[in-house]
Amino acid sequence: MSDKSHEELMVPDGKVNPIDTDYQVGQDNIALSIGPFGLDIHNRVFLVSGLAIILFVAATLIFQNQVAPLFGDVRSWLTSNLDWFFLSAGNIFVLLCLFLIVSPLGKVRLGGTEAIPDYSYLGWFSMLFAAGMGIGLMFYGVSEPLSHYASSLGGTASEGGVRTDWAPLGAAAGDPEAARGLAMAATIYHWGLHPWAIYAVLALGLALFSFNKGLPLTIRSVFYPLFGEAVWGWVGHVIDILAVVATLFGLATSLGLGASQAAAGLNYLFGIPTGEITEIVLVVLITLLALTSVLAGLDAGVKRLSEINMGLAILLLLFVIVAGPTLAILGGFFSNIGSYLENLPALSMPFGREDANFSQGWTAFYWAWWISWSPFVGMFIARVSRGRSVREFIVCVLLIPSTACVLWMTAFGGTAISQLVNDGYTAVTEAALPLQLFAMLDALPLSSITSFIGIILVVVFFVTSSDSGSLVIDTISAGGKVDAPKPQRVFWCTFEGLVAIALILGGGLVALQAMAVSTGFPFTIVLLVACISVVKGLASEPKS
Repeated sequence: MSDKSHEELMVPDGKVNPIDTDYQVGQDNIALSIGPFGLDIHNRVFLVSGLAIILFVAATLIFQNQVAPLFGDVRSWLTSNLDWFFLSAGNIFVLLCLFLIVSPLGKVRLGGTEAIPDYSYLGWFSMLFAAGMGIGLMFYGVSEPLSHYASSLGGTASEGGVRTDWAPLGAAAGDPEAARGLAMAATIYHWGLHPWAIYAVLALGLALFSFNKGLPLTIRSVFYPLFGEAVWGWVGHVIDILAVVATLFGLATSLGLGASQAAAGLNYLFGIPTGEITEIVLVVLITLLALTSVLAGLDAGVKRLSEINMGLAILLLLFVIVAGPTLAILGGFFSNIGSYLENLPALSMPFGREDANFSQGWTAFYWAWWISWSPFVGMFIARVSRGRSVREFIVCVLLIPSTACVLWMTAFGGTAISQLVNDGYTAVTEAALPLQLFAMLDALPLSSITSFIGIILVVVFFVTSSDSGSLVIDTISAGGKVDAPKPQRVFWCTFEGLVAIALILGGGLVALQAMAVSTGFPFTIVLLVACISVVKGLASEPKS
């Protein structure tokens, strides 16, 4: 073992301090091979997080009737009492990212001054976008703009457990154009700068401390400048356990949403009955597909699936733009960005809001959901971002995906609103939440084909989220190792499916949302502390 200290190994020489140069002071303490199966895991993180999740799944399956109302109460309490906390945290993450773009710290290169990118822009964008929010875009792309539009006009409907009388900014009753602008601004707010800033902050920290400082690729490493050697003890254990639990429940939430939408689509096209049984069968089948991808690895499995998914998503997006109200979509893209920027200060205000129901019912849930996903998406983005400068990293991770989300929501949500306002087509508003995408496509040509493509997209987004999430959870529970034994990946991928099934049985959409909020809250505190650590770490790096 080398006699170098952590501080000596963190001297910024512009190159990666490779772990194989006996950087084992922390690594030896956090990773351990145990058991007859040759597992290479961090024993405390793996066992504590694994047992906690097993107990949760067992309790949910055994006490279904008792836990269903409990989930609703938990979500209601957290979003009603802590909405100001989630909104404030989201604003801090955006401001930090914007600061790094214009700051000299943006010149730091991830991996050292001589590092070059591992992936092309196309492969990079495909992976980070598919992992970041694929299922969510499919599920909410039509339903959220419609919900905000209806509520802004004074609607009081409720679909799928999501109330639509929670209007943004006090609504614009009686004014369809104002309501459309508010609806799209509120939607973009939930899918634009703020969620991607959450991902970018943690991803940047992980990439910096792994590629530039030589620390293990695990969440605790981000906190080394603040806690020093304590990150290799229980301080670090708690951080990584929170990351594993938050990631798994965040993924399970998305997998549950994807299963309900795929089931609705299959019922719509082929008459297959909807309900818990169909959703559970879908979770099982798609988890098996995810296992295949996980075993294939990052390049052969996850990257290839992500690129296929991106191609299908672009194809469906272009079809909606061409077959839908093309001029309205193209013009709406710019007007929606303008409406978003105009309303952003009011939408992001954490205190003194007139639309408390909106901030609690939508925004607080979304921010907690994104934060519960951040360990998974952040680590995944970090793994594929070596060689990028901090400025390039922030611009690409923050601005480009946000722009793509604006275009997606404008095309899908704007088309649905136009169908309602201009054509009097009410089927999309009358449909259940998971079915609204297919109802919108039904009013366009080739609806059977596009709806089938939509189902395939949901499934493949489902698979890419599950397999990449399994790789990330396995890395955290293995103390930062990216080449841990395959049985561990199988274990976590299977666990994700089991948790999704438990949540479906334990309360459906409400249960899924409750767990996302519950796990997102403590990890929000972790991310806020990480902001300080990231700035300190960047300040010690040479500027390329």
